[in-house]
Amino acid sequence: MTINVQKELLLEKLNLVSRFTSNRLASSTALQGVLVKTDDTQIHLYSTNLSTYFHTSFPYTEKEPIQIIIEPKKIIEFLNLLNPGEVVLEIKEKQITLTQNKTKGSFPVMNAEEFPFPPSVADNEQKMPSKFFLDNLPLLLFTSSSDETRPVLTGINFVNAEGELLMVATDGFRLSLIKQKTMGEIPSMIIPADFLQEVLKSIKDIKEIGFSFSREEKIVKFTVARDEYYSRLIEGDFPPFERVVITESKTKITVDKSELQRSVKLISIFARDFSNVIICEFTKTGLSIRPKKEANEENTAFQEISFEGEDQKVAFNYKFLLDLLNHIEDKSITIEILRPDAPVAFKLQKNPNFLHIIMPVRIQE
Repeated sequence: MTINVQKELLLEKLNLVSRFTSNRLASSTALQGVLVKTDDTQIHLYSTNLSTYFHTSFPYTEKEPIQIIIEPKKIIEFLNLLNPGEVVLEIKEKQITLTQNKTKGSFPVMNAEEFPFPPSVADNEQKMPSKFFLDNLPLLLFTSSSDETRPVLTGINFVNAEGELLMVATDGFRLSLIKQKTMGEIPSMIIPADFLQEVLKSIKDIKEIGFSFSREEKIVKFTVARDEYYSRLIEGDFPPFERVVITESKTKITVDKSELQRSVKLISIFARDFSNVIICEFTKTGLSIRPKKEANEENTAFQEISFEGEDQKVAFNYKFLLDLLNHIEDKSITIEILRPDAPVAFKLQKNPNFLHIIMPVRIQE
C-alpha cells in the first residue's frame, strides 16, 4: 500500500512518539519500535516502555488496513535530510520505503502481534486549563529525585484533601510544595515526574487539555489535541513531608533574586572543589556568601538585604540554591530560618501558594 504524507508532519509525529519507546537493551524489539496502525480515517502511531504509553494520529484516506512495527531512529535521521514537501510511504510485508522524487530509503518492519496497547481508561475525561500545569509543574519537577531505588521520590505527589490540592516533590534534600484549590477531580496519586515533564513540553501552545484516570488500572491519561499520554502511577507511601515544613522562624530575609543568583554563581566557582558547599551569613548589614573554611576565605560575595530577627549562618549545597533560583520568575524571594541545622524555607511574594525547603549542610568550622 502507498501513503502520501508531508515530511514535516511525519517527522514531527515520529520525533514525538519515539520519546516513549524503551531504550533498555533487554527489552523486546516491539518495545523499542513504533506501532503503525490504520483505520478508515486515520494513521495511528503507538509506543510504550510498559510504564508509559503514547498514542497519536493524523488523517488518512486509504481503506487498506495495516499494522506493523517500525524502528524509528534511522527513519527520523533519513527524514531530517530530505527536503521539505511530500514523502511517499510504500508499505510491504517486510519493509517500508520512503520516497521523495528520486531519493529512496528502505527500512525493515517487524511483526506487530506482540505489541502491548495502552490499558483502557474509563471515559471520565475532564477538561483542564493547561495554564494550571504550566504555572505549577516547573516549580515542582526540578525537586524530584532521579534515584530509581526510591521510586516514590521520582514522582509528584498529588494530595486531595478537604477541598485543597497539594502537590509535593522531594529528593530527600529539598522539597517543593504547592497548595491550590481543588482543580476538577484530581485524586490523591503519585505521577512520575519524567512523564509529567514530557507532557509539559507539548502543552505550551494549548489552552485546554484532557485529564482522566483509572483506579483499577492505576493509570493516568492526558489528552493534548491528537496526542494521548498514558502513565502508570507510582505505588508506595510518599514520605511524611509535613515534618519538614517549618511553622516558625527566628530570622526573615528578603533578597533580590537576580543578585542572589549572581552571588551564588560567583562563589560556586570556588566551592566546586569543596563539596559544593557555600556559607551564607545573614546579618543586619547584609548577606555574605563564601566557600566553606577549607577554601580561601577571601573569596566573598556581598549583597544588601531586608532583614528581621537574629543573625544566622547557614551552609547550603549551592546547586540546590541555583536550581530554585533558575526556576522562579519573581524579582525577590523571602527566606525564613529557624536555626542553622533546621530546614530553611523559601517563599515567593507573587505566589504565596508555593513553598520551597532546602535542608542545610551540617559543617564544623
